[in-house]
Amino acid sequence: MSTLMFDAARCVRTVTKFSECTKCVEVCPVDTLHIAQNNLPAFTPSVCVDCGGCLGVCPSEAFKLKDFDTTEFFFEFAASDETLVSCRVNVPCIMALSVEHLISLALLKNDPMVLDIGHCANCPYKDPLYANIVKSVDEANYILDACESGKTIRLEDVGAEEENAPLDIDQHDRRAFLERLSLKGVIKSKKEFDNAVASISDEAKLHSVDLTDVAKIRQKELPDKRKILFTALKRAPKPSVYHTIAEEDISFASQKFIDMETCTNCQMCYRICPTGALSSDTKNSKIYFDAMMCIKCRACHDTCEPDSLKLQPTFELKEFFEPTQRLLASFKLVRCDECGIHFTSLQGERTCSRCAVEEEEALDLWGLEEQPDGTVAFKKEEEDSPS
Repeated sequence: MSTLMFDAARCVRTVTKFSECTKCVEVCPVDTLHIAQNNLPAFTPSVCVDCGGCLGVCPSEAFKLKDFDTTEFFFEFAASDETLVSCRVNVPCIMALSVEHLISLALLKNDPMVLDIGHCANCPYKDPLYANIVKSVDEANYILDACESGKTIRLEDVGAEEENAPLDIDQHDRRAFLERLSLKGVIKSKKEFDNAVASISDEAKLHSVDLTDVAKIRQKELPDKRKILFTALKRAPKPSVYHTIAEEDISFASQKFIDMETCTNCQMCYRICPTGALSSDTKNSKIYFDAMMCIKCRACHDTCEPDSLKLQPTFELKEFFEPTQRLLASFKLVRCDECGIHFTSLQGERTCSRCAVEEEEALDLWGLEEQPDGTVAFKKEEEDSPS
């Protein structure tokens, strides 16, 4: 029985139907996660092994495990003297932790954090989880070094085992681990048993969006892991030099710029941004961007029809310690001569696009057309072609 839960309101594919995010699908070791016809992730509970890989890669924390919470684990682990993270001791899989979690834990720990990969070689779910673990650790260590933190994360072949683990339980079974972790392997009541049985299904779990989800989307909340990173960075000393790193070397944040030659100020980028990293003023005449609120979900890029929104080639680590809201674009607003509403005038237009369409439709109904000199005249009837 899978304990994986999906919050459609948090998924960037809910925010925009143009989203191309498939990170959860790509990391799934049993190929049960897939994009359904409604554009949202779906999975078959009886196939899911609760590895938590989707938790680690989802930019917006749309996935959770019923019996393992990454935020709770973070605070418990950070407060303890423990430095070992192992799939046999305290996590379903190392991949359940995001790069942000790894960086934050490393910054808060006095001693180097050790990730136990001693069981990875024989794990039936090694592919593609192990490669993603190595990639996440490499990124985390690179950023820790660029920040001059003096902290590091080590991958070691520890091969730890949980104390007093039942001998007859398949050690590779993620679900068995979660049950031992939270329920101590015991169904405590008939009600829990009935609920467990009722949740088992061979049908793919399909998700939909209701009005409650729409309300959540409009709240534009930051994921917990970003709030955790904020907290950890506040306690970390500032580096002597604010380095810049290549855009492709950081997976969870970005810096952007706008091509003003093509941007139409359609407002879609900041309206669909799930965290509020992109925003505007009350008149919608400016576009602002806060790099530390960006989760690099690319929803804004996937939605931008003229492809005006661009990723900056480098990311400035100064944003980690001195986050700023930058002005990306500013537009000239004029009052529409027809309706009186302010709109973006790109080429000196005096009528907003809505009124322009209405005027064109009205002229067509009346059999009129606008002349090159701006006057209006009746349409010329097409002459019959000679027989």
